[in-house]
Amino acid sequence: MKNKTFIRHFLTSAIAFASSCAFAAPLALDDVLQTVKTQYPPLLAAWLQQDIANGRVRQAQGAFDPVVMASLNFRPIDYYQGATTNLLIDQPLLTGGSVYGGYRLSTGSLASYDRKDRTSPEGEAILGARIPLLRDRSIDSRRANIGKAGVDRELADPLILRQYINFHRAARIAYYNWIAAGMRLTIAENVLNIAKQRDEFLKSQADAGAIAPIVLVDNRRLVVSREIAVVNATRRLDATAIELSLFHRNAKTTDPILPKRSELPIFPQPQAVDELQLISERGRAIFRRPEIREIDLLVSKGQIDKRLAENNLMPNVDLSMELNQAIGNGVPSDIERTELNGLLRFSVPIGRNEAKGRLAAIDAGIKQLAQRRQFAQDQILAESNNTFQELQTAFEALKQTKTNVELARQLETAESDRFKEGASDLLSLQIREQARLEAEFLEVDANLAYFRALADYNAAVATDAPNQLLAKKEK
Repeated sequence: MKNKTFIRHFLTSAIAFASSCAFAAPLALDDVLQTVKTQYPPLLAAWLQQDIANGRVRQAQGAFDPVVMASLNFRPIDYYQGATTNLLIDQPLLTGGSVYGGYRLSTGSLASYDRKDRTSPEGEAILGARIPLLRDRSIDSRRANIGKAGVDRELADPLILRQYINFHRAARIAYYNWIAAGMRLTIAENVLNIAKQRDEFLKSQADAGAIAPIVLVDNRRLVVSREIAVVNATRRLDATAIELSLFHRNAKTTDPILPKRSELPIFPQPQAVDELQLISERGRAIFRRPEIREIDLLVSKGQIDKRLAENNLMPNVDLSMELNQAIGNGVPSDIERTELNGLLRFSVPIGRNEAKGRLAAIDAGIKQLAQRRQFAQDQILAESNNTFQELQTAFEALKQTKTNVELARQLETAESDRFKEGASDLLSLQIREQARLEAEFLEVDANLAYFRALADYNAAVATDAPNQLLAKKEK
């Protein structure tokens, strides 16, 4: 009975251990990029730029909030001892000028000629308007600030898009660096195992007197050197895993997830990019990359400033109208129940150097942006062409390294067979093994170079650009 219990416990433990040692599914690049989109703190911080810009727009719109104004005009020591109270609400208009309305009441005794302050015993209602006829008619500083704040809100999108592209490129490279480090460690472990297995064979040969003991010492030296290489490769894998964890995060807590070695995939199958695909993606890159959009928006801000400077060159011609309506029945005979007053004002600064200088600076700034736009377009095309050429070169080099690995493996296998037959020595075999090791490392490097070039190409043509940041650009 005890034996059955022991066996059952043993099997349960063995199953649990096997489950814990089960290989995890390979970590996919899409999973990493998805967490970059939704959990990567620097990108989440970039998205908050839109909220900041929305706050700036609302702040600028505050210049058109209605304003409550109250005043009390009194004369405590005078022949006429009275007071006048005013309560007005002034509403600036998006079309320029403002309207206001309110209530005025005078108390005590005021001179009959002081009509502006005297009211009926129950006061009077006031309704007025201030209308600019020339300067500030189509634009003023308040409307210009709203317009520029709106442009700044759109400028948040290119800022986010630039970081979005850069972060995705960095995540891709970190992912491929991790795969390359894992493959290097596997290669290092394989050559170490070969040296260890040969050590047992050489030990038996040395004990039998078939080989000199120094040969066994030489192989053990090789084992130690390859163990050192495994230690270094393990450290490199750990470093790349830590780097990748900055992009690969928990969906709920956003904490970094350190990828395990059991999750290591192999490099995907490389694909060549033909020139027709380049032509198509290069043309779209002009509209998908953030540089052109950013410059166009800066030009829009410059145009707003230019309109404001041209507005400030014009003279002020303002018309003010005010309607006063007495309230109640006890209106004094010298006060009209309904009065309408108008005022036309004219002023113009002499010289107008401030507005002229500002206008000249704005025109030069807009021309400067035009030059920057042309260069940005040329740069985008150049980067697209350059990364395409880099990708094609890496693809061709990768094919050659695969051939090199195959040839090195054939030579190493043949030399190993000759060594077992006694037709070769350990030094010659080590040389073949080292050649194969270097060829396999070169293949890993070639794969890494190809996929780094692919990440650069995707960034150059803005493959990862999200639709929500491109929708406004395509309108």
